[in-house]
Amino acid sequence: TLSSSSAASDVYKRQVSIIMNCYNGEKYLKQSIETILSQTYQNWELIFWDNLSTDNSKIILKNFNDKRIKYFSSNSFLTLYEARNMAIKFSTGKYISFLDTDDYWVKDKLYKQINFLEKNKLCKITYSNFMVKNELKGKEYILNESLPSGKITRELLKSYLIGILTVCMERDIFKTSIFNKRYNIIGDLDFFINLSKNYNIECINEPLAFYRIHSNNYSKKKIRTYINELSTWIKENELQYNNEGFTLTRLKFFLIKLKIKLFLQYLGV
Repeated sequence: TLSSSSAASDVYKRQVSIIMNCYNGEKYLKQSIETILSQTYQNWELIFWDNLSTDNSKIILKNFNDKRIKYFSSNSFLTLYEARNMAIKFSTGKYISFLDTDDYWVKDKLYKQINFLEKNKLCKITYSNFMVKNELKGKEYILNESLPSGKITRELLKSYLIGILTVCMERDIFKTSIFNKRYNIIGDLDFFINLSKNYNIECINEPLAFYRIHSNNYSKKKIRTYINELSTWIKENELQYNNEGFTLTRLKFFLIKLKIKLFLQYLGV
């Protein structure tokens, strides 16, 4: 009993840095931060990167009087993934997790993932299932009943299902890999598909987070950006991935679906 309790307490020695990038995120910010504060795993720091917000985001954040919350403000407006890279530079934890201002976690999210990583020393990246909270349709559902684990490059190219809000990974990975700062939408797809070729990515199939769909993240402008970024990614990477024995056919099909969706939006359907 002594040894097992000692092992459990050792897990809590590992600090996790939570990366939260914010641009005018006041609407749901309070709930997001509250789910960090209520984590059963308390050895964390929140790296809050304010990307020139003009709303009350900073005021809401400052109302939380906790020394683990560290506020940083950008000098100029950055793409989302350049902002992520900048925030990570100020992190000090062994592990990195991500939470955006409109999403939230279940209370034992961090504990379950860090406990998993500490027990599986060869694993450096884990993610989990999550619940989709669709506020446009008033529905809530699990992303997928079963997500892949291990060498999952092929699976990710067929159907990319890693929610960055569920990721917990070793910070040392960012010494050699960073997000592509050109992107505002597909930076995590690009980053984790590339990592999957060199690392096992293990999944906890239990939903440990809630991803919120609302009017601001489904605008015509963002779908157009999504289409442009994904088109560019396919053009730049298809030859390399084909040479490595992978196919981008399913990604191309998904791109067509996005184009149809944008067209129907313009028609008002």
